[in-house]
Amino acid sequence: MSTTFTIDTATSRATPTPAPMKRLTVPAIQRRKVDGRTAEPLVMLTAYTARQAQLLDPHCDMLLVGDSLGQVIYGLPSTLPVTLDMMIAHGAAVVRGSYHSVVIVDMPFGSYEASPQQAFASASRILAETGAAGVKLEGGEAMADTITFLSQRGIPVMAHIGLTPQAVNALGGYGARGKSEAEHAKIVGDARAVASAGAFAMVVEGVMEELADIITDAVAVPVIGIGASARCDGQVLVAEDMLGMFERTPRFVKRYGAMAETISDAAARYAADVRSRAFPTADQVYRPKK
Repeated sequence: MSTTFTIDTATSRATPTPAPMKRLTVPAIQRRKVDGRTAEPLVMLTAYTARQAQLLDPHCDMLLVGDSLGQVIYGLPSTLPVTLDMMIAHGAAVVRGSYHSVVIVDMPFGSYEASPQQAFASASRILAETGAAGVKLEGGEAMADTITFLSQRGIPVMAHIGLTPQAVNALGGYGARGKSEAEHAKIVGDARAVASAGAFAMVVEGVMEELADIITDAVAVPVIGIGASARCDGQVLVAEDMLGMFERTPRFVKRYGAMAETISDAAARYAADVRSRAFPTADQVYRPKK
């Protein structure tokens, strides 16, 4: 059953609902890069819930429902245990909570690698059940045929190269990629391959700055950096990292808030009020009207 229904503003806490506006499209994202340059960089953040999407949507061009939700939301050790059902549930919530941004949903590990046909079955289910605009998959030249297969069948694909978290076991960790000449050349080849295959954009993660600059200049599609270069056509971060929800963050993250401290402080003040019976007060209880 499709989960693309809208929020009932009469019953949902996620109110007020922003006034609907024209949503950006995948072609509009592609057109931002002209003659190899993007005058105004693209803004992308992760989102996993309807309320988070409402808060981030006015400021972003794209919202990524990343499989990073496995670690951020579910406390899993990596993205590998994330399921297709999990991605669809969160993807539908983000679509319901947004009006402006292009919503892209990650394809989780094991849902697309076996064959282009498997990838199509998974991707078509994601789009049908979430209302998202496209999917993202990890892998370079090895996934080119799959990207072509999906693109030719009307499924917009964002590629993801460089440090690919789903391949963490093969890579041996989360270190920056492209330090050796061989790896440098392979990643540039991956970028060219996925762009030629029909990817409308690509995420380049955890690579040496010079390599990110070369890739940005080498392909005609927008390059979204994360731990890459300020010269990329756009940037993406995990929203919770950007907001300061965690004590530890990767080197490439800039914290724009201190939400962990804010939440902890609020919880401490609430606990103190409950224990001292200072909460609830007359304003928070129901009494007969006089």
